[in-house]
Amino acid sequence: MDFRLKVFSAVANRLSFTKAAAELYITQPAVSKHIQELEETYKTKLFERNGSKITLTKAGEILLKHTKDIFEIYREIDFDMSTFINERQGLLRLGASTTISQYIIPPLLARFHQKLQDIKVNLLNGNTEQIESALINKEIEIGIVEGQSKNQSIKYTEFLKDELVLVCSSKNPLVNKNEILLEDLQNLRFITRERGSGTLEVIEYALKQFNIKLLELQIEMQLGSTESIKSYLLNSDCVAFMSIHAVDKELKNNELIVLDVEKLTIERYFYIITLHGKSDALTELFIKNMANYYNLKL
Repeated sequence: MDFRLKVFSAVANRLSFTKAAAELYITQPAVSKHIQELEETYKTKLFERNGSKITLTKAGEILLKHTKDIFEIYREIDFDMSTFINERQGLLRLGASTTISQYIIPPLLARFHQKLQDIKVNLLNGNTEQIESALINKEIEIGIVEGQSKNQSIKYTEFLKDELVLVCSSKNPLVNKNEILLEDLQNLRFITRERGSGTLEVIEYALKQFNIKLLELQIEMQLGSTESIKSYLLNSDCVAFMSIHAVDKELKNNELIVLDVEKLTIERYFYIITLHGKSDALTELFIKNMANYYNLKL
């Protein structure tokens, strides 16, 4: 592999010569030299320099796209050739939305590593929108997400079933109510995830069936992680819709309580996502291990 392309990719992804140098364990002048050589080879500028800031030129964007494709081919070559010496090697770039990466797949990753120690797994964490974008941009090979939306270029495979429940602190006066009426939801103070979250999208869709708009609820705050929402709930009288997987520990410790809501059941699937028509042996191996671990037919 041309090391200059590796340097270019690091600079393009980080938009920083300094950070690229640190990532690759080389000096900043060495980074500059490699980029200069590439620009001389292609007789065009790859970066626009504006003081301390840099941006990709149109030529740089095209080269980055081809570089991702080249790295993908090398990744597949490394894995496929390793099978001839009875070894499984390679790099799998995995993306998972927040709930899944924190509460669902860590045990699977641990088992996968025990079985196939020479395969390195990089896990990207983000909301569903960010994971789908990373897949489309070929920054990951496989994703596991939540949410209702479907992107035409992505293949969605049902993974695990999940339920979203309304929870609050065990000290909240609402715990004395047998049931929350649908019309009472507008009187509660909610904590929600940020826009782009698959969880928020599912909640919005479920409430829409009862002609309740998310904007009609009293949203006290939007927070960017499940853990921050749980912490907020424990220190307030707010409520939140959360994955039953995410609050398992707090329910067992009686820190959070599930509130029953009249007629409302919010169920969803987590999805494995890959690009249509794009599959390789390492990705298929990981999906097979997921199916075996959770006793699923995928």
